Formats: sequence, structure tokens, C-alpha cells
Amino acid sequence: MTPDFLFQIANPLAMAGWVVLILAPRRWAALGHVPRTAVPLLLAALYSALVLAHFFTAEGGYDSLANVALLFETPEVLLAGWVHYLAFDLMIGALMADRMDRAGVARVLQAPVLVTIFLFGPMGVLVALATEGVVRLLPARSEALA
Repeated sequence: MTPDFLFQIANPLAMAGWVVLILAPRRWAALGHVPRTAVPLLLAALYSALVLAHFFTAEGGYDSLANVALLFETPEVLLAGWVHYLAFDLMIGALMADRMDRAGVARVLQAPVLVTIFLFGPMGVLVALATEGVVRLLPARSEALA
């Protein structure tokens, strides 16, 4: 299978996980395993296969920016890097969604935060933590918990 073909599989798979995470009711516990477990495991398997098959024969490395660029000139290694992002961003998105659920962040507010995690990873985590923090500090929430 070519890197382009695998790319065409990985992207919609990750997107399906994000759609379920953002839109599906969380009360459906079984459906929650799609973005939290099933999709990340499939992406992890693809990542592992790519790394084991191609990483150690590719030129480049992690000791300089130039060597990282050289490493990612290998299409299979570049794809592995992309799949790494897809898997980890989805797993972090699921963790942040769980945190925001426990903090009482409304799902309508979670949606743009989760999209930010999907598109911008670490910046989205900052937004998620800030959103959670603000909601936890709201007076109405504090009074309701008292």
C-alpha cells in the first residue's frame, strides 16, 4: 500500500473519531470508545507499522533541524509523523472533553475548543484548560456546588 493510499485511510478515520467526540451524546458510553479507544488504536497500529518498516532505514535524525527535515523527506516517515499527530490529538481531545464534562462546560462551548485541539493541538489544550478554569470559577457554579 502506498503512503498516499494510507493517508486517504488515516484522515477519514481520524475525522470520524472527531465527529463522534464532538457531536455524539456522551451518555452513549459504547460510542464514546470510538474516539477514546478504537480510532487511536487503529492509528497507533498504522503508525507502528510505518515506523518499524521505514524509520530505521530513512536518512536523517533528531539531532538537528536539517536532519529532521531530511528524515521527513521519506514519504512513509512523513506519513508516520502525520498519523502520530492524528492519533495523539484525538486522544488529547478525548481527555480534554472528559475534563470539560466533569467541570460542567456545556457541549456547545466544547465544540469550538475541540476543533481548536484538532487543528492546532497544544494551542487547543491551552484553550481547553482555560475554558475549564473559567467555568470552574463562575459564581453560579460555585454556589450550586455549596
